[in-house]
Amino acid sequence: MIRDVVVLGSGPAGLTAAVYSARANLHPLVVEGEPSSTSDQPGGQLMLTTEVENYPGFAQGILGPELMERFRAQALRFGAEFLTARATAVDLSHRPFGIWTSATAAAGQAAPEVEARTLIVATGARSLMLGIPGEDRLFGHGVSTCATCDGFFFRGQEIAVVGGGDSALEEALFLSRFATKVTVVHRRKELRASKIMQDRAFANDKIAFRWDTVVTEVLGDGKLRGLAVRNVTTGEEAELAVSGLFVAIGHEPNTSLFAGQLELLDNGYIKTHDGTRTSVEGVLACGDVQDDAYRQAVTAAGSGCMAAIDAERFLEAHGGP
Repeated sequence: MIRDVVVLGSGPAGLTAAVYSARANLHPLVVEGEPSSTSDQPGGQLMLTTEVENYPGFAQGILGPELMERFRAQALRFGAEFLTARATAVDLSHRPFGIWTSATAAAGQAAPEVEARTLIVATGARSLMLGIPGEDRLFGHGVSTCATCDGFFFRGQEIAVVGGGDSALEEALFLSRFATKVTVVHRRKELRASKIMQDRAFANDKIAFRWDTVVTEVLGDGKLRGLAVRNVTTGEEAELAVSGLFVAIGHEPNTSLFAGQLELLDNGYIKTHDGTRTSVEGVLACGDVQDDAYRQAVTAAGSGCMAAIDAERFLEAHGGP
């Protein structure tokens, strides 16, 4: 089966790419992921988000899963097709590109399940988590990985940020606009962040630091009420009374499929140029898999639009679909 456009991923970037490709009569196939996969689930990270208030057009906010369902329905309306499976291997050495998925045999089968004249990679990135009790259960109910997305909900409250790098301090500084107190919990006695970020955080009277400390459990029944913490030097255990926890220990792009085939940045994100073009002609990348700076639904959607237009232009320049 050879397709003009295959989209890997079904978050805001992938579904926007599908909408634009379908409206251009390119009949895209979206390999949307599997519900059982934590890193490649249909709908992307917004499926784990409760209220989305910063996506344009929804004055009263919208639930993350509902927003993704609307994206998907719009793509279906224009003729996009969906395959509920994970991409397990790709061959980008020649066109059409080969794609194997979990819907059939393992990646070792002789022939690819799908072939694509252009491939749009929108596999996203995942936030690194602490892996402690209560974290998954209260995600979206006090636990978050995005201050820009969720900080507003914690106005007038005390919250905690875990991490010691620039990202953690950026989160803490942003959250200090809303919270009465932000406690940065860090497992060491000194930060890894740049000096300018440290200076800003130390100068902010709303930001406090809990050194040599790790969070061992997220507490609460249906809603976060506090954190169990332990001092790694003394072993002393305590409870930190906060109503929000922001985990800021990094992100990992879902690029393992493309290692050795696409040029990646040092941090593992796909390197793009001239819009969404990658190191392989005919392969475009959009959304969080190539964006290590913004990681917002609206920027992901915008880059999905770009990828679809780039794919259409590539096909036109190479003899059409």
